[in-house]
Amino acid sequence: MTPPLDDAALPNRLPRPKEELEALKRAWKPTSGLGLLKEVNNNIIGVMYIATALLFFVISGTLALVMRTQLAVPENDVLGHSLYNQFFTVHGTGMMFLFAVPIVEAIGVFLLPSMLAARDLPFPRLSAFAFWAYLFGGLAFFCSLIFEVAPDGGWFMYPPLTSMKFSPGINADFWLLGIGFIEISAIAGAIEIIVGILRTRPPGMTLDKIPVYCWSMLVMAGMIVFAFPAVIVATALLEIERAFDWPFFIAERGGDPLLWQHLFWFFGHPEVYIIFLPAAGLVSMMVPALAQRPLVGHDWVVVALVGTGFFSFGLWVHHMFATGIPPLSLSFFSAASMAVSVPAGIQVFAWIATLGKGRLQWTVATWFLLGFLFIFVAGGLTGVMVAVIPFDWQAHDSYFVVAHLHYVLIGGMVFPVFAGLYHWWPTLKGTMLSERLGRWAFWMMFIGFNVAFFPMHVSGLMGMPRRVYTYPGDLGWNVLNMVSTVGAFVMAFGVLLVMIDMARDAFGRGRPAPENPWKAGTLEWIPNDNYATRSIPHVRSLYPLWDNPSLSREVQEGAHYLPGAPTRRRETIVTSPIEARPQYLMPMPGPHWSHFLAGLFTAAHFICLAVQLYWVSLVPGVLAIASVFWWVWSLDKGADHPPQDVGGGWRVPVYLQGSENHSWWGTAVLLLVDGTAFACLCFTYVFLWTVSPDVWPVGTDALPGLGWLFGEAALWVVAAGAMLLASRAVAGNRPWATRGLLLAGLLLMLAAAVAEPYNRIASGLVASESAYGAIVYMLASWQIFHVVILVLMTGFTLARSFAGRLHARRRVTFDNVMLVWLYTCGQGIVSLLLVHLFPRLAV
Repeated sequence: MTPPLDDAALPNRLPRPKEELEALKRAWKPTSGLGLLKEVNNNIIGVMYIATALLFFVISGTLALVMRTQLAVPENDVLGHSLYNQFFTVHGTGMMFLFAVPIVEAIGVFLLPSMLAARDLPFPRLSAFAFWAYLFGGLAFFCSLIFEVAPDGGWFMYPPLTSMKFSPGINADFWLLGIGFIEISAIAGAIEIIVGILRTRPPGMTLDKIPVYCWSMLVMAGMIVFAFPAVIVATALLEIERAFDWPFFIAERGGDPLLWQHLFWFFGHPEVYIIFLPAAGLVSMMVPALAQRPLVGHDWVVVALVGTGFFSFGLWVHHMFATGIPPLSLSFFSAASMAVSVPAGIQVFAWIATLGKGRLQWTVATWFLLGFLFIFVAGGLTGVMVAVIPFDWQAHDSYFVVAHLHYVLIGGMVFPVFAGLYHWWPTLKGTMLSERLGRWAFWMMFIGFNVAFFPMHVSGLMGMPRRVYTYPGDLGWNVLNMVSTVGAFVMAFGVLLVMIDMARDAFGRGRPAPENPWKAGTLEWIPNDNYATRSIPHVRSLYPLWDNPSLSREVQEGAHYLPGAPTRRRETIVTSPIEARPQYLMPMPGPHWSHFLAGLFTAAHFICLAVQLYWVSLVPGVLAIASVFWWVWSLDKGADHPPQDVGGGWRVPVYLQGSENHSWWGTAVLLLVDGTAFACLCFTYVFLWTVSPDVWPVGTDALPGLGWLFGEAALWVVAAGAMLLASRAVAGNRPWATRGLLLAGLLLMLAAAVAEPYNRIASGLVASESAYGAIVYMLASWQIFHVVILVLMTGFTLARSFAGRLHARRRVTFDNVMLVWLYTCGQGIVSLLLVHLFPRLAV
């Protein structure tokens, strides 16, 4: 019997053996030199992740300064039209895709384990792979400027401007393939964050005791799961149109450029809140620490975070008011755009109330937070203005929108991030950044920002359009543009001061920090090492360090859970998702080359595709797959140790199977991503029918017979049955039955996947002739892609079976493959019902 958490025998007052700490240090010993390339620890990966995001921020900001120099005076010639478009596209893409989302994920990778007192996040190699993929992909994207092949269609890449007809070079391909690849990195980070927050919390940290920042990251990661697939599908459709002439966006053949806007902004507007919510979570952690009192309205703030995430998915048409959509849709999305300001307002009032009722500490972080409140509220007010349809029609595509966008994004994310850098810097290496330099940096950034972007409201209302590289001198914009340029350089100087401050500390000029310099109440301020805290504390409140002043000392003495490394390797406690009860001891992988090579070769594969070296791309593609197989081969170790005593009377196993295993959760989240992408393809099918029903088949004679539908559906059903029988064979330790059923089921799936395009080709349907043909073949190709993935996964599973690593008590790998297998069969049936029955029912 396991003890109830309320009566857990903690703290343990007995002296802890010195050997426990030594074992912990040996297991978590960091690598050095070139070994950093194979490191997986969140402290190291998180720092490199943050540093890379800041590097890309500086590069993107430098491009903005060059553009502001071009616009400082009328008819300037610093940049030509083509080069300005490239600078504009790379700047916007870099800020939105290579800085804003990655920096908040990077901070999460670094901060979440210490805030949860976990040894690490549950998939360390996945975090490391996400970082290397992001680094290599981002560097390649910026280098496209050097070779004059940078994308030039804007960071939103609207067709038909970016179609092959108007952008015949490889510039657009760099964006489409590069961003699609980088978004995969972001999704990998989201899976890590979701499973980490739900399954690696410290014992006792029930859902009502989760720090606000963890809630914000959980909501943010959930939004990535449901928003990012839309842009991945959009980029895939446009790239396929460019490569194979399948007309998804070509109006002459039944496509529609507005399809891109729907898919892109279904991702793009939630992304604004994906960026804002983690920053808001940081603010909700810093404000109580700086005010020395609990956050006012904590529960309401959590509800506001969840509400913001929910509302954000109903706002994408907010960007499309001028596209001629029906009045009823305009009204709905206008109301939704105003409603989303309510949860944001709840948070702002909670922060102000907390600051007003507390004893405020005047630090650099405090100044950045006050600057954030001023700028973000101003940006929110202009957001409500553009939610009013008549005003939006006047301000649309003007510099007023440029000003609003930067007030929301820089005010809502950059200022809180810089506040967080100063606030949590002591947790990095035990030193503090300069208060004097920090204050100078804040005022330079705050004044420079407002001088740069406030005049843009006026120039926009005076008629200055977005995305222009020059302008005549007689329109009244000259002074406003010069002022904006001066302000941009002042702000850049402030950012430079922050970089200098961080460099000073890196070279040993920072002053030592006390143990908890801001006297905060949350777990990340317990002194930690590469293995996080000495022991994992038992949590009984939202602010454990305030409610138990001796908790830090107890944890450092090893008086709480998992004070050592009982299996002599890296490990952490997996807890139940609701009540946070210890369930099992999760072994964690150490340094390895596989994730680094997987990131390198995957980036090389996409770069080869972008420059149209299609056959050459197969080499890094195969090497990337081999690296992933190497990566995962040793992860499913089975129950190779007996149950271990982790403290508090809890003796837990080192291995659990099925839905209690953390990797099962990761696979389930990945399938949510996959299902969202499939839903976007189904939306594409229906949307194209609504805009061009004349290219759709009319009558049953123009469609394959229903026998094809029933036959192909039967193949998918039998394939799913084969997998379920194989699962029983695994449970009965019948390896040859397992192997035979897997191979038989795989052949059935291959037959089902190939049958659909075969019967369409036989019927004379040509993908390039109409949008109908394009989306039918796209749905079939999507299913074939999944079957190819399952061929690889099944081959890996069979290899484990022959190696004796798959049996009734060691089947986590098999269970994960089964999830993907059954999902693919279900998706295949839904796809068939859509393409075979919808045209018949819609007639």
